[in-house]
Amino acid sequence: MSGGKFITLGIETSCDDTALALLEGPRDTVYDVISSQIADHSPFGGVVPELASRKHQEAFLPLLGALFEGAGMTPAEVSLIAVTAGPGLMGSLLVGVMAAKALAQAWETPLVGVNHLEGHIFANILAHPRLEPPFLCLIVSGGHTEIVLARGEGKYLLLGATRDDAAGEAYDKAAKALGLGYPGGPVIERMARDGNAAAFDFPVALKDTKDVEFSFSGLKTSLRTTVGKLRESGAAGGVLPVSDICASFQRAVTESLMRKVRLAIKKTGIKRIAVSGGVAANSSLRGALASEGKIKGWDVFIPSLKHCTDNAAMIAAAGYSAFMRGERSDLSLTPDPSWEIWETAG
Repeated sequence: MSGGKFITLGIETSCDDTALALLEGPRDTVYDVISSQIADHSPFGGVVPELASRKHQEAFLPLLGALFEGAGMTPAEVSLIAVTAGPGLMGSLLVGVMAAKALAQAWETPLVGVNHLEGHIFANILAHPRLEPPFLCLIVSGGHTEIVLARGEGKYLLLGATRDDAAGEAYDKAAKALGLGYPGGPVIERMARDGNAAAFDFPVALKDTKDVEFSFSGLKTSLRTTVGKLRESGAAGGVLPVSDICASFQRAVTESLMRKVRLAIKKTGIKRIAVSGGVAANSSLRGALASEGKIKGWDVFIPSLKHCTDNAAMIAAAGYSAFMRGERSDLSLTPDPSWEIWETAG
């Protein structure tokens, strides 16, 4: 430490983005950097695990140098290293964890392993100093769709999750079916702006169940079936109404998420709601939460766009909190691709 400042180095390599950040105290980002692999995986229509881990290895050291140079700091000023230890892709996680352990040993700096999903929760705490537990958090990304009750820092109750596919995965598969490329979320959102959201009656699965649960596999099937029928019929001279399909698909995803947010609020009585994960960047979802929250008196917290997707500042923030709660990791830290930290009801 230098000058009494507590600086956390955050390391995030759970999937296909290599991200590093320096955080001062609980929420002040000093500097952050990220290396995206979108161009590497786009030709394959999704993340290729072995390629992702190799790209993390290539990017890490140059990115670490750029981080300290950009921050105008040295490793001697780092008080804690926080690294994503799961869930995620095993090869990708290994790169980050092994690097973190090597740095912790070389720099004689404390180390703490962070759950990636707790990191997403802390993306909101980074952005909103007044956000305090208890609150509900909708975590919605390419690999996860859950609603969690944050009872306190490090204390989370899982209210419900998807039965099958995550919302972000559904966006990616829908974009692939339409030939729009990868990742699917941003391009579908862009195409949907010029479309009619009522043009196609795509299903909202589990909309009337009394449980906080999601399902997106049927929606993907419905879109593929619709696209197939339109192509067979030669509708509009063989040109698909892509904007209408995207708008209708996005409407169905947003409505599915919003229905269960309403149900979670009804079940818990908690009207403080945060959203996190890559799909939290979607304008349809952000707009629906903001507008309905205003009407119904919800206190809605939405992170900045750069903190919706995987980033290291949120990992540093979660790591700082864990360290202050007394959590520590040693050099035996091992990644867990299926690491869960939720308590479950009942």
